[in-house]
Amino acid sequence: MTININGNERRVGLALSGGGFRAAAFHLGVFRKLAALGLLQKIDLISCVSGGSIAGAYLALNWRAPNVLDDLDNYLATRSIAVESVIGGILDPFESRLDKLAGTYDRDLFGGKSMAAFLNGPRIYLNTTNLATGNLFFFVAGAGGRSEFGEHELGVVEAPDFSIARAVAASSAFPPVFPPLRLGPDVYPPAARCDYVTLSDGGLYDNMGINPTLRARNALDYLIVSDGGKPFSIKAGPTESSALVLREALDIMMEQIRGLEFDRLEHRHKAGAGPTPLWFSIDSAEGEQQAGDAAFASSIGTNLKALNAAERAVLSRHGGALVESRIRRYAAELIA
Repeated sequence: MTININGNERRVGLALSGGGFRAAAFHLGVFRKLAALGLLQKIDLISCVSGGSIAGAYLALNWRAPNVLDDLDNYLATRSIAVESVIGGILDPFESRLDKLAGTYDRDLFGGKSMAAFLNGPRIYLNTTNLATGNLFFFVAGAGGRSEFGEHELGVVEAPDFSIARAVAASSAFPPVFPPLRLGPDVYPPAARCDYVTLSDGGLYDNMGINPTLRARNALDYLIVSDGGKPFSIKAGPTESSALVLREALDIMMEQIRGLEFDRLEHRHKAGAGPTPLWFSIDSAEGEQQAGDAAFASSIGTNLKALNAAERAVLSRHGGALVESRIRRYAAELIA
């Protein structure tokens, strides 16, 4: 799934940020535009976080299905899984909120499929945060390669039979709404070093999913970064409530990570050691219409509630316009 440019094979990666259903709909607009430009089926690697994992995993699992994008749009319009999962998890003494979340993903998106089912699509990373080590913990499969999970410190093991729905649930388990996914040595043998590991939302470590795209083994030439996460906004008054201070502190840390990851990409590229970066955020704008779309899109909540027609239309249009503008400005050779 490479692209030929002047007789040379080039690899294109796609990083999909977290941000709930809002981000998923924003990424859907990116998928639609890439398909229209003839690039979607040439994507070689997808790295996902949280809401990006919902969209990316469904796309990769149904890589050549003709209606995959329309089906994803319908899902985002008709499901409010957070409410169902939270309430169900509270009332059911035998399953946690995370179990309920994974169950809804399985029912509506993944049909009981395991990581091995990604085999014929692009290489895909579903990223989580390991609360036991503080490291990025990933589930990776596809492109005819091995299905694995793990991290750089504890190690990586094969996991072809691990549930896609549970991997996506761990990637999108934003605390404190959802508890982390617990893996013991019976499932992940390296966990014996710390009794067990707990996996939470990948956005706690890197909300853009950039880290796996810079691994030497992936060696990308271009990286499209679709950032549908929450942009930090200036508040009219200072935050004083202890609960709100914690929330704002997390937002500030995520904003810092966003900036650092952008600098990392830029410096890697300038040093000849990284892909050409094509980055855009949900609050990016070029021109009057994009400014209006950016403001509206950024105001939509980053939760797992169904989106109405107007929200989906603006998110899709805005994501599509941004990815096309970045490609035409910085990598026109991809669509020449």
